[in-house]
Amino acid sequence: MAIDARMPRSRFACDPACSRGRLHPEPASKSRNAFRRDCDRIIHTTAFRRLKHKTQVFVSDEGDHFRTRLTHTLEVAQVARSLARALGLDEDLAEALALAHDLGHPPFGHAGERALDDCLAAFGGFDHNAQTLRVVTELERRYPDFDGLNLTWETLEGLIKHNGPLTDRDGKPLGRYRRHGVPETILSYGRLHDLQLWGFPSAEAQVAAVADDIAYDAHDIDDGLRAQLFAVDDIAGVAPAGAIVGEIRADYPDLDAARLVHEFIRRLIGLLIEDVVAETGRRLSHLVPRSPDDVRQAAGPVAGFSARVGEADRAIKAFLEARMYRHARVTHVMEQAAGVVRDLFGGYSAGIGELPAEWREGLAGASEAARARRIADFIAGMTDRYALSEHARLFDSTPELR
Repeated sequence: MAIDARMPRSRFACDPACSRGRLHPEPASKSRNAFRRDCDRIIHTTAFRRLKHKTQVFVSDEGDHFRTRLTHTLEVAQVARSLARALGLDEDLAEALALAHDLGHPPFGHAGERALDDCLAAFGGFDHNAQTLRVVTELERRYPDFDGLNLTWETLEGLIKHNGPLTDRDGKPLGRYRRHGVPETILSYGRLHDLQLWGFPSAEAQVAAVADDIAYDAHDIDDGLRAQLFAVDDIAGVAPAGAIVGEIRADYPDLDAARLVHEFIRRLIGLLIEDVVAETGRRLSHLVPRSPDDVRQAAGPVAGFSARVGEADRAIKAFLEARMYRHARVTHVMEQAAGVVRDLFGGYSAGIGELPAEWREGLAGASEAARARRIADFIAGMTDRYALSEHARLFDSTPELR
């Protein structure tokens, strides 16, 4: 089966005409279905535009050709649509989930997230998944009748559960939330609009999550090669990269280095997508779901890599962890960036008047926890360069992050 083929809509695909609706009822659009409307609302947010100037791995001063949160998001959306199309799923829902999945990330990538989590340790910590929910349900204020974007139940469910259930049916936290519990942001929203934290998300959400993995593998290899943190022959030591590089060199013995890298990334993405389509099809043929709820109530995820390619995916991530994310050049800059975030949090906490007027509103007499969360919301929304600008305004010395 060609992965570009548009399959008929599957019985287990989410249908925008049968959406569980929005927290705040709205008239239907005359020109767009419910999931397409979610995509458009996400694209027009301030939070989405800010992704252009938020770090993926390299800060903006490293160069114009490295990925940002925005370019990563667009690549995830492209892969998610390809997977959804090949599996007969709703492409608009898969795209909406891909477009919104990183809206909660603070400046400076995972270094910024870890720093904010440390700053909020006494107040429930910082979780970018929960922050994404805050952005789309509260912090974006564009409409006269409600805060947030008033997205469909299916989009919100997918954003929160794209990596699987958060709790068991008794409400006991699972996975990454076992230690500190499910963030209060998620729990409090769930009391208004039950997202069924105990179940798997839709197949569309699951393919969007796998698309994130595929995009990470491909573009971080590309960026690492561009930054000369490792060479093609280094990554060729990791299966299946070695086989791909060998095939390209056999097909094009005189290919220049730049084209070889591009062809390698192109073939790697193709291999990963084809594997997910085949493996997901195999799992679905065993489950035989007749509705989206059959997918949600399954014993395990329906979308994913085969065992062989899943092992290769883990090997690629291990290689990138050692040779890129923990490279001295990267860790030095990220340590400085984390310091910027911690300084900002401390500076605003010591002098709440340094926040813009709209962010100070309602803080008079607020609890320490409420003040800390408001400060974190403000910092999380910053771009890298705005964070550095604010640091330079508040402090005598600001790192150059190079």
